[in-house]
Amino acid sequence: MDLDPGAGGFCGVVLAGGTAARMDGIDKAGIELAGRTLLSYAVDAFLDAEEVVVVGPPGARTERPVTTVWEDPPRGGPVAGLLTGVDALLRRPRLVGVLAVDMPRVTPATMRRLRDAAAGRDGAFLVDDTGRRQLAGVLDAARLDAVRPDLEGQHGMALHRLLAPLDLARVAPVGDEAADIDSWADLRDLGSRTGR
Repeated sequence: MDLDPGAGGFCGVVLAGGTAARMDGIDKAGIELAGRTLLSYAVDAFLDAEEVVVVGPPGARTERPVTTVWEDPPRGGPVAGLLTGVDALLRRPRLVGVLAVDMPRVTPATMRRLRDAAAGRDGAFLVDDTGRRQLAGVLDAARLDAVRPDLEGQHGMALHRLLAPLDLARVAPVGDEAADIDSWADLRDLGSRTGR
């Protein structure tokens, strides 16, 4: 897939610091699906991004240069992870993409659809078949700054509380894009489907 020339000012944050409680606490970033790590799939989804930050334990290998950081204290939840990732960006982005590491079916095409849907709004997020918002989205960086809590407030904050004041488009998935891996059964089921 070719780079999108209209993606200037787009940067990505991969959230890879969850507890994976239903998977014995394993580091999800290193789990393999079809011979590649979940982290590799997540970084690939940001093909068009000028810069990618991975928020999670250090030491994970990627095929593309990324910055790796961890929120302080670690495992502060998605809001702390997202804002820590944004703060670690070297460039001031116009749009920030955010993606949980356990969503390997999200691709550069998904992120392009999210960016298109976010035009004229505060952002856009992928929703699953039940209408539940998934941790795959794009946010206007200035609007995110306007609603961000202080450092103490962001640790443990629910993502829906952070996003509540924002005007967000809801984007339906194509195929398995909204699938996330929360259990070993999810990994088995996703791996048994055709494709990757």
